[in-house]
Amino acid sequence: MYAESRQKELLEETHYFLKFIKAHPIKKLSLEEIKAIIAELRAVITYHDWRYYVLNDPVISDYEYDLLFRYLRDIEARFPELITPDSPTQRVASDVTKVFPEVPHLSKMLSLDNAYTPEELKDFHRRVTQGLGVNEVEYTCEPKFDGAGIALVYEGDYLKRGATRGDGARGEDITPNIKTIRSIPLRAPFSQFGIYQIEIRGEVLIDKETFRKINQERLEEGLPPFANPRNAAAGSLRLQDPREVAKKKLDAFLYQITYAVNKKGENLLGNHIKSHLEAISILQQCGFKVSQETTLCQSVEEVINFCQSWEGKRETFPYEIDGVVVKVNNIQFQQQLGETSHHPRWAIAFKFKPKQATTKLRKVVFQVGRVGSITPVGELEPVEVGGVTISRVSLFNEDFVREKDIRIGDTVLVERAGEVIPYVVKVVKEARTGAEHPIVFPKTCPSCGSRLVRLPDEAAWRCLNMRCPAQLIERLKHFASRRAMDIQGLGERTARVLVISELVKDVGDIYLLTEEKLLKELPKLMEEKGYSRPTFIGELNAKKLLQGIENSKNQLLHRLIYALGIRYVGYTTANLLAEMVNSIDELIKIPIIKLEETPGIGPKIAQSIKEFFALPENLKVIEKLKQAGVRMAKTEVSGPLTGKVFVFTGALSTMPRDEAKSKVEALGGKCADTVSKKVTHVVVGENPGSKLQKAQRLGLTIITEEEFLKMIGDKQ
Repeated sequence: MYAESRQKELLEETHYFLKFIKAHPIKKLSLEEIKAIIAELRAVITYHDWRYYVLNDPVISDYEYDLLFRYLRDIEARFPELITPDSPTQRVASDVTKVFPEVPHLSKMLSLDNAYTPEELKDFHRRVTQGLGVNEVEYTCEPKFDGAGIALVYEGDYLKRGATRGDGARGEDITPNIKTIRSIPLRAPFSQFGIYQIEIRGEVLIDKETFRKINQERLEEGLPPFANPRNAAAGSLRLQDPREVAKKKLDAFLYQITYAVNKKGENLLGNHIKSHLEAISILQQCGFKVSQETTLCQSVEEVINFCQSWEGKRETFPYEIDGVVVKVNNIQFQQQLGETSHHPRWAIAFKFKPKQATTKLRKVVFQVGRVGSITPVGELEPVEVGGVTISRVSLFNEDFVREKDIRIGDTVLVERAGEVIPYVVKVVKEARTGAEHPIVFPKTCPSCGSRLVRLPDEAAWRCLNMRCPAQLIERLKHFASRRAMDIQGLGERTARVLVISELVKDVGDIYLLTEEKLLKELPKLMEEKGYSRPTFIGELNAKKLLQGIENSKNQLLHRLIYALGIRYVGYTTANLLAEMVNSIDELIKIPIIKLEETPGIGPKIAQSIKEFFALPENLKVIEKLKQAGVRMAKTEVSGPLTGKVFVFTGALSTMPRDEAKSKVEALGGKCADTVSKKVTHVVVGENPGSKLQKAQRLGLTIITEEEFLKMIGDKQ
């Protein structure tokens, strides 16, 4: 549709308009000036519609697009005589991908107009009240889920169809995939409300915790993670095989009834169903998952407070949200206000600070990971994303770089979302000038100079030298981390100094440290190597570190297994292994076939475990740990929490979740990551997730953080 030269021209115009908008408020422009720019501004927006909806390949952030669209819309509001039928403001942009059969929606799926400031919310309120001829209006406010939009049609209580948003008038029929989402009932009792046919709008999502686990698995396999939960959910919905969709653990929240008739074909919205809150109540009563955070606001001031409150706690919410949706509650009022070709006049989205932005990739450095993987890290021109300034971004591995064709000097679109903060979404190739150059991967380790290797079926280049200083620093940090041996005082600075001085050449050497080595030998060794004396390791800190090392000798078996840093063995897998064996020696000798047949482990992890214990260097480290008195066998800890199993949901205010789990284990209790009948207590913090609902269905004991603190004897 667009020649390469035209694309470059439009991209240049894009950046021109983004600067022009900031410097030239519409009210200061004359009609002649407006006429001179409006045609090209429309062309720029139409180009970005094509990139986003047709190619599914945007080259600017959503925020930057909104700035362009709003500027054009405001121009046309001031000079309505300039509106043309083909203006982007006069239609919903089209997605013409033909992977699934197209079906018409029963009512249009329009976009929402956006607000970014309290003043813009007040302007929306003014338009609503003036349009209705009233002074005050009730609004509903709810978090704006950042997922994939869907439209569900039920007829005679049965799910008839599920479709994507498409172009707003027609969507793709993805009913087989929709049926795999367990939070969507195949039959819902709408007939008890007199409803025969109904269309419902909703959002398909992947929760942050599931998304984190998916990405952790991909990272452990040397694969690049998904950019964000929204992309993962949208991509899953478009898979051709429903069986593969079912594996993705998709979730769905329903948030609006857009069409409802009885058997006679009579419209029920505005008459029988009078408000948005009533519609949400019907959906909930029919077995759908709806937002529990939907709130009725009596004034625009309450709306503003709700929006600002949620921007402050968005990161603690279990799902990705990018704003708050504000709706007029009264459905008759909604119908009276009507809609434009782009958005309803009775609703608006208050958007949070953007999590995407474009910037330049200045250079690439290569870091050595804990298990020897070489990771390219891009250094960026600093850019604000979601309220945070980003200057570095992981490029993961050579395949990721080659697949996205990332070059030094490129303009890149970066995103800050989920557990991947930040992430290169794409290269804006249209912005290339010819000065960019390829990223060249090293052949030797940047830390120790050893030859790098790339093992079969792996994406990462690795340094296999186990005494590599860069690896050792990371291994020490991991070994001492809170979920592992929990050694107080052994952080980044201390680990680096211990390795540089060569006082510690493997994790076993930690237990050979003494006060004399830390206070007398360490300063001399550092000076001999040309470094300044580490003044932060004084007598007090040395004693704290040594006490932390001594305390770590009695950690439970699963923590030691996790601390060893076996590739693919995360905290959950370490727990599984500790349940299978009684000691490290037993784990060393366990047959690989037994590991392969264990649910949650499988061939790849089993092979990694056997390879780890086959290396003489690793066995020497384990022998050092034994000689130092580190507990190597399973020991049942008895205490006031013996026999109790805890699950945590929501953010705790008094301590990190890992610390809470450690305290449970120290008192004889156990912790689980998922809710089941084996769980005895569910501890609920701020903004709990879906675990709370499941616990309520199972009738489990649910306690507050304060009640939990009393159980563990914490006086906070």
